[in-house]
Amino acid sequence: MKIDFSKLDKAFNPECVVVVGDKAESNFMWLNGQSTFKGKLYSVQIDPKEIEGIKALGVENYTSLMDIPESVDLAIVAVPRNVASRVLADCIRKEVAAAHFFTSGFAETDTEEGRGLEHRLVEMSEKANFHLIGPNCMGIFNPKMGVRQIPWQYTDSYGPVGFIAQSGTHAIAFANEAHLHGVDINKSVSFGNGVVIDCTDYLEYFSRDPEIKVIGMYLEGVRDGKRFFKVLRRVASEKPVVIWKGGRTEAGDRAIASHTGSLAVSQAVWDAAVRQCGVVQVSRLEELIDTVKALVYLEPVYGNRVAITGGSGGQSVAIADVFAEAGLRVPLLSQESYEELATFFSLIGGGYRNPIDTGNVNRREMKRILQILERDSNTDNLVLLVTARFGTMDQLVRDIDLMSDIRKRSSKPALAIVSCSFSPEEVQQAGDIMRRFQDGGVPAFVALERGACALKNAFDYYSLKGSIGGH
Repeated sequence: MKIDFSKLDKAFNPECVVVVGDKAESNFMWLNGQSTFKGKLYSVQIDPKEIEGIKALGVENYTSLMDIPESVDLAIVAVPRNVASRVLADCIRKEVAAAHFFTSGFAETDTEEGRGLEHRLVEMSEKANFHLIGPNCMGIFNPKMGVRQIPWQYTDSYGPVGFIAQSGTHAIAFANEAHLHGVDINKSVSFGNGVVIDCTDYLEYFSRDPEIKVIGMYLEGVRDGKRFFKVLRRVASEKPVVIWKGGRTEAGDRAIASHTGSLAVSQAVWDAAVRQCGVVQVSRLEELIDTVKALVYLEPVYGNRVAITGGSGGQSVAIADVFAEAGLRVPLLSQESYEELATFFSLIGGGYRNPIDTGNVNRREMKRILQILERDSNTDNLVLLVTARFGTMDQLVRDIDLMSDIRKRSSKPALAIVSCSFSPEEVQQAGDIMRRFQDGGVPAFVALERGACALKNAFDYYSLKGSIGGH
């Protein structure tokens, strides 16, 4: 089937959305989810007992999709699987731009009936060149338009990230947790079984979207590997792509079949092919969020040498170990840097090899320290450690301003690590500090390990891109 990207664009940026089959037993999840939608919202439901609840939401209901008085850009279908094909027929007749089928119970059940019902949807869609999203998925999230996968997703902000996931749970978890870490979605899709429009199509669509700067993906398998890797290689040369692959173990491989019915790929073959495309792979949600954050905020990372400051003496060994174990280097600074530091640095409660342990005494000289590290010829990246526990907000604001100034004038990548103890007050303050850093263009991470891993992954991305481009 030939994908019409103008139809996909209507589905991701709709002016009219229709929810088919929503029910009170799910607390009208889909209609409530679209309560923030900026366009026109309708319902289709034939059950009189449900219609009363729909009207109470203030949504106009019709008993047939054909009766909707305007053209429909996106239909969200939540009906039993045995009537899914009838709804699809109406979508085709109505010339709906695209339909997201939340409905499940198809090939992923590994039953003859499920496979037969899914085959019918595919057959109808391909014959009509109809753009079916799913089935067995959570569909589209576009915070800018107010289109949501669940009622509690945010719509007060949007960012430069596109996210493509076979899993609805991972699509929602990524969007919500990344938002808490100051990284916002531009567009996201959970595509489930992906029987008509597959991950490759969404990848190509997102590559054409100028608002999307970085693409994250959670995949379990691909249907046309040759086409996928061809498109992936091209897209990754244009904008960063980060992939979290499910089913890396035998147990995970088995679980894929019952989840989305995807065909698994040999892990060794997958790893080699993805690397050749210039794509960074991650193995968990937190790493995906942090890597995407690094690629959104950091200057291009062309070196693996790190200068670190802001900690205390007792942390130095642990800090150096964390960055070294992530595959980065924590080298000695240049002689020029040491000579300049010696003119003012107090060794009482501090030290300035690398990491530079400022302690409390040298903290007031942070501007001079950061300027020296910014100029240092032996390092490529700059890391500042701050804490939500000891530092006053006045000091933290000064640190944020200093790092933001470096971000504006220097090509040396700079990031912050925000530590805190596990108390509600400090966690909240750490989140506020992290967002303030990122408002100034400096990515901030909540743990040494997470920041080090994100920086290494960003370095790997630019290294891969350079080596592939060199060929």
